[in-house]
Amino acid sequence: MQVLFLMSKQIAVQFVLLCLAFLSVIAFTGTAVASELSANKQTISLHEAVIKTIEHNPNLQAFDYQLKAQQGRVQQAGLAPSPRLSFQLEDVLGSGNSKGLDSAEATLGISWVLERGVRQRYVDAAQAGSSLLEAEADMRRLNAAAETARRYIVSLAYQAREANALATILLAQETVKSVSKRVKAGKTPKAELSRAQAELARRKLQREDIDHELLTANRRLAAQWGETVPMFTRVEGDIRRLPQVASFASLSSQLSQNPEFALLLSNQLLKKAELKLALAQSKPSWRLNAGVRHASNSHDQAFVAGISIPFGERTRNGGRIAEARADLARANSEERSARIRIETALFVIHEKLQHSLHVIETVRGDIIPPLKQAVIDTRRVYALGRYSYLELRSVQEELLAAQNSLLEASVSAQHYIIEIERLTGVRMAQPTTALGDTQ
Repeated sequence: MQVLFLMSKQIAVQFVLLCLAFLSVIAFTGTAVASELSANKQTISLHEAVIKTIEHNPNLQAFDYQLKAQQGRVQQAGLAPSPRLSFQLEDVLGSGNSKGLDSAEATLGISWVLERGVRQRYVDAAQAGSSLLEAEADMRRLNAAAETARRYIVSLAYQAREANALATILLAQETVKSVSKRVKAGKTPKAELSRAQAELARRKLQREDIDHELLTANRRLAAQWGETVPMFTRVEGDIRRLPQVASFASLSSQLSQNPEFALLLSNQLLKKAELKLALAQSKPSWRLNAGVRHASNSHDQAFVAGISIPFGERTRNGGRIAEARADLARANSEERSARIRIETALFVIHEKLQHSLHVIETVRGDIIPPLKQAVIDTRRVYALGRYSYLELRSVQEELLAAQNSLLEASVSAQHYIIEIERLTGVRMAQPTTALGDTQ
């Protein structure tokens, strides 16, 4: 059984990696800024993070003991009742002819129970319970891997925000230089330089906040495999690379691969086994006995045999049978309810993903390019003294806001993709959307 358990765990690892393989599409080289930030840093990939989670997650390790305990129940259920050895002494220590041991009759016998199929029902129920726990273990592994992917995305998102923050600082530094030239030329008041310097300081402070959030995110990611101090400082990938999304009809047709359905099916099998066990227990257990009798007064030996059949037990098990039938009906109802709930959740998440992709496309194609051109034109006109610092800062803020919107929409899309993969167990297509450098 231990070998079978290890094989099941290896299969589950492969299944988890397949279900989350779509995230490998984000493991590409990011922008030049991100590359600069990750230089000489110890990194970890999503593949490594998932493997570490499956092998070392404390909650998964604790559940392994439940699986081992269930294996013990299966082993115990297969044991037959032990036969009983009995010794009986009659007609002794009485009066008359039965005085002392002169007329004693000694019987040495052995008896055993005719199980009539009950033991096999115990074994079937225990094995069904083991299958249920294995299905639950697979779902726990998948959920743990999905949670690792979510936390990985969070770390990856903060790295992208860090890159944006660095680009923003560079932009603010250029603005300080431009304003300084105008102040020295006497074309603008010194107050504008002070405001530009304050803006630069604020941007540096924002980057420091992001650095702290990134450290926290990495710590939470490492906790998935039991590390309190992360052995990495960066995660690999580009949050802005997205796969092409399949249609809802195509995804919904794959819902049968959802591990929750396997768990519900295993639960149905368990309830059926428990019902069969209750029905088998309603049959009275017969007990056979056989032995040898010795009579002291005649020194004769005789073979004795008998059978014991309880009566009235069939009616005593009606409550357990009714309970088992109700549990089976409840399991069937829960399976139907889960299908409706999961399909509805898939539709909602798919719609949210479509909206995020539409936002990404619009911001990337229709908003950022004209804002970039507006910044270039405003800087040129500002250098000529025709625009104020307020106008320059305003158009820069609009561009930065658009770039942040693009990033956050990409983060949301990645989270929606994780949920779709978890619900369907199907890998998304290879990426067709790469956002490129929007700085």
